[in-house]
Amino acid sequence: MSTTNKVELTGNLGMNPEVRELNSGKKMVKLSLATHEQKKNSTGERITETQWHNLVVWGRNALLAEQQLKKGSPISITGKINSRNYLDKNGQKRFVTEIQVNNIRLLSTAKEGVTAIGKN
Repeated sequence: MSTTNKVELTGNLGMNPEVRELNSGKKMVKLSLATHEQKKNSTGERITETQWHNLVVWGRNALLAEQQLKKGSPISITGKINSRNYLDKNGQKRFVTEIQVNNIRLLSTAKEGVTAIGKN
């Protein structure tokens, strides 16, 4: 049996791109994406639930994300889920789950069109 690790999300950025340049010269961009789901609560009232997703973009896509994205931008992404742990500055073990982004599609109004960043 084969398995797949693929994520597709569409939402709005919750922050401006956080750019980091590694010692190797390679760029990495961190983004925060909000997705919303409308549902009814136990009393029948319609509510919106927001989920926040940590995104990581590398290489050429990171450069393009840095130049073209900003807080509030509507985007659609594909990527894979990655979980890892690390020691924080106080020596505490921390766990993080993030989406390693392969493809970003910048969404805009119908008259502005759609711009793709990365692989299609």
